[in-house]
Amino acid sequence: MTSIKHPQPSAASTNSQGIRTPPTLSTSPDLDVNRIPMVTPKPSTNSLPVTTPQPPPAITQSMRNKSGLPDSLPHVKCLARARIPTTQGPDIFLHLYENNIDNKEHLAIVFGEDIRSRSLFKHYPGETQQDRMTRGAYIGRLTPGRTIADSDGTDELKFDKEGNLIIDSLTYTDPTLVRIHSECYTGETAWSARCDCGEQFDEAGRIMGEAGHGCMVYLRQEGRGIGLGEKLKAYNLQDLGADTVEANLILRHPADGRNFSLATAILVDLGLVEIKLLTNNPDKIVAVEGKHQEVKVLERVPMVPLSWGKDGKNGIRSKEIEGYLSTKIERMGHLLEKPIKI
Repeated sequence: MTSIKHPQPSAASTNSQGIRTPPTLSTSPDLDVNRIPMVTPKPSTNSLPVTTPQPPPAITQSMRNKSGLPDSLPHVKCLARARIPTTQGPDIFLHLYENNIDNKEHLAIVFGEDIRSRSLFKHYPGETQQDRMTRGAYIGRLTPGRTIADSDGTDELKFDKEGNLIIDSLTYTDPTLVRIHSECYTGETAWSARCDCGEQFDEAGRIMGEAGHGCMVYLRQEGRGIGLGEKLKAYNLQDLGADTVEANLILRHPADGRNFSLATAILVDLGLVEIKLLTNNPDKIVAVEGKHQEVKVLERVPMVPLSWGKDGKNGIRSKEIEGYLSTKIERMGHLLEKPIKI
């Protein structure tokens, strides 16, 4: 029988409001992500007996560089786009993508009509203007009786000889807000208080809605890539005393098995190559930029739990989510620090 040792929260400094502030992250060329400090888990008297061999460390320094990233991006193609009225304020344009590495339909939730998919808007031989409007390759807004996709009366799309959309280089004057969000049925649909995924999804939508411009790439990678069934097993292991990382490892899955190259390819297709990334995860920054820096993260926007705000009245509160957030900080190196309880 072996046991899993649990990390203990570490001390930290506070700001004038008594809240621990996350470190800033620059993505200049001389950034060395390997310098991001890793917290070594400390043993405690609590342990979870297991019958499987002791799992390896969850996070290693070798994961904090580009050596494990694919040499080339996957092929993605946007098949359809539609306008969705929302409770966040502005309409969104929901893009559905296929790809050549899995059988899943990944999504891009786009705030702003001027963010356009190259693969969706491309002119294909034999298609009609009605075909283009039906799949969502139109400018402006659809109205009853409209017959032309490429012009709305005030603006007109331009294409090269091969049918590729010509993008005005002055379209984007500022880096676009981007969130790479992985599917979480339990947090987004089943009101789970084990994680903050649903809260982060809603908060990213609120931020982009206020800005009127942004993109959430929604990857169908439930449970950090292990799938919903295995995730439910991991929840049972957590009730037995494991943390979210340990549970994955006991089930013989990596601590994080997601593939962010799909997100990079989708961002490139949308023309979003200089971005402000909403994340606390330094590994995600490296992965999204790609091995050859196909995307540049010019700024990191922290995603601070709402319950850690100044008034402390909003957000999710449970012992499970506090343990989950502690694990993300202490085991996975997330750039977020816990507030000191007074």
